[in-house]
Amino acid sequence: MLEKNAGETKSGAGQYFTPRALINSMVRCIKPKAGEVVQDPAAGTAGFLIAADAYIKQHTDDLYDLTATEQSFQRNNAFVGIELVPGTRRLALMNCLLHGMEGDAEGVVHLGNALGDSGKSLARADIILANPPFGTSKGGEASNTRDDLTYKTSNKQLAFLQHIYRNLKPGGRAAVVLPDNVLFEAGVGTDVRRDLMHKCNLHTILRLPTGIFYAQGVKTNVLFFTKGSAKDKHQQENCTENVWVYDLRTNMPSFGKRTPFGEQHLTPFEQVYDSQGSANVAGGRMLGATGDDFSRILARRQEGEYSFNAEQVEVAETDENQGVDSKLAHSRWRKFSRGWIREHKADSLDISWLKDKDSVDAANLPEPDVLAREAKDELELALSELDGLLQALEGAV
Repeated sequence: MLEKNAGETKSGAGQYFTPRALINSMVRCIKPKAGEVVQDPAAGTAGFLIAADAYIKQHTDDLYDLTATEQSFQRNNAFVGIELVPGTRRLALMNCLLHGMEGDAEGVVHLGNALGDSGKSLARADIILANPPFGTSKGGEASNTRDDLTYKTSNKQLAFLQHIYRNLKPGGRAAVVLPDNVLFEAGVGTDVRRDLMHKCNLHTILRLPTGIFYAQGVKTNVLFFTKGSAKDKHQQENCTENVWVYDLRTNMPSFGKRTPFGEQHLTPFEQVYDSQGSANVAGGRMLGATGDDFSRILARRQEGEYSFNAEQVEVAETDENQGVDSKLAHSRWRKFSRGWIREHKADSLDISWLKDKDSVDAANLPEPDVLAREAKDELELALSELDGLLQALEGAV
């Protein structure tokens, strides 16, 4: 019902809704385990929390593999969210109760502002899954009043990102949906990205196609990161060594009602994210995405993935393709070292190497005077046609 409403309106539930296929994919990549605390500081209708609960139940025989104490923890303490809008929070609570998630005295989803006192008082989590609201802080209940965030900003996404990587336990992991501006914004944006790569292992970026959210044209990404380094969860400096990027945006269909975005579009990404499968099971118990397990996942990764006709996509003349094998340049799955990002991108994470068929190549544009002359000619022609139309109308009177 919520998904249908989100798809049919540009307000209402649409602003709280993340496509179910994307939620499920992010959860499969993060691999939540029983006993872990899962948090969503921008909970909406609790889609991420419910999907994480479903994943754990799927791998524990609907919790029957757990002891009574462990089952109680899953029902009452494993999941916590914050939602600013009272009506949306009521939907979230109903949604959670229908799935057997009770939470604490306030329920699974608390009413409050994650960029205010409610977020400041949140306990650290093992997992954070979120799609923070887009836009800037403009005062009122939704304003950023946190005094514990290192980098002050009115950009809500940058503030939420700081909350998320600060609020993870050592070894904790996160998957968060963020718009493109977080990847390239200068000033505070650069400071936050450097701090993120310093304190966390930002190992994966998924560039999402446009048109999958209610706000058409918004370009978004999923950032996957772990607190600490791949080798030491308590490491607090220089934790990112390599960033893997999957381009699911360039030359992809324009998604919408006629071309719905589904699980099949995310399968190629999941297969390279973890080449041994995104739902590992060993003896009835799932392998986690932490510690040695995740180090092995990273070690198995190899560049090169050519789904959705990637080999036919034209490559861009960018630093990302300098000195790169022509076949690899057409891949949707590439690896970039922390040093390369520092030296070639000045710590921007707006990394792309494939050329969209609808993009304009600035290098091949005519000289400015030619463009100006063409524009002038077109305007004069339009004015001449208007004059003719006016004369025809006056003659008919």
